[in-house]
Amino acid sequence: MFFFQNMPLCPYDWWFRAGFEYTACLTFALIAIFIFGSCWGSFMNVCIWRMPRRESVVTAPSHCTSCGADIRWYDNLPIVSYLVLRGRCRACRTPYSCRYFIVELVMGLLFCAFFIKAGLSRQEPGVLASGWVMLLFALAAAWIDAQHRIIPDALNYPAMLLGLLFAGLLPEVWGTPVWHKALLMSFLSGVIPGIFLAVFAVGGEKLTKKEVLGWGDVKFIMACGMLLGLPGAFFILCAGSLAGSIGGTLAAIAGRRTLKNASIAFGPYLAGAAILWLFAGNFLLNGLK
Repeated sequence: MFFFQNMPLCPYDWWFRAGFEYTACLTFALIAIFIFGSCWGSFMNVCIWRMPRRESVVTAPSHCTSCGADIRWYDNLPIVSYLVLRGRCRACRTPYSCRYFIVELVMGLLFCAFFIKAGLSRQEPGVLASGWVMLLFALAAAWIDAQHRIIPDALNYPAMLLGLLFAGLLPEVWGTPVWHKALLMSFLSGVIPGIFLAVFAVGGEKLTKKEVLGWGDVKFIMACGMLLGLPGAFFILCAGSLAGSIGGTLAAIAGRRTLKNASIAFGPYLAGAAILWLFAGNFLLNGLK
């Protein structure tokens, strides 16, 4: 059985060259990508817990946050271990947060969905690298900001560096075969919205005498620009701001507070806009041409 038999080939026909029009090949690839994504989701769970607490995500071994017992490798398998242990520590039987299961499952599904989207929309295969990193970055930033009202530099700066690295190694994703040109484009795609937001944050604080935009949000947009490009960064800013305004208004009404005293975590709205751009950005750009 064939998938997408009538779809014309194009310069980016890696989907067909890899045999993904065949059900068996596509199924095997999606299973492998789901496992790959859920493993990275497991690492993001570590980042979500440790980064706001300024703990190392590399040196310290995985351990129960209740009793401190080290977690063995067979109890650290994404999704499977959570289900087998019923969401509890093997040593002290303290329940884990359902976040561990949700993040691992969602990341596996999102990795698969973006793989299919990139293949069917004939994007360069290199876009998978920046797209998958953006998914990890967005989900971690959203969860941390929702809980702690910060987007840590330990999350923003690596995302920026990876955006620049991918531009240098995969310049064709930026529409050029020249690596230094792609690198410059990535850099400017982060710096331009960053300067714009920095001026807005400083000016807004001087006018209102309170913080109107967190610096973590500014750096988040900069990282988005370096990973996704300038149009993506401004879409995320505009769409995230609109969604945040609506969400803040509804929260103020529900909490019977004035809009002046309403406060929301901006990160989840920006992250949602980033994910929307990942899946619909090229269609939006083509619609504007």
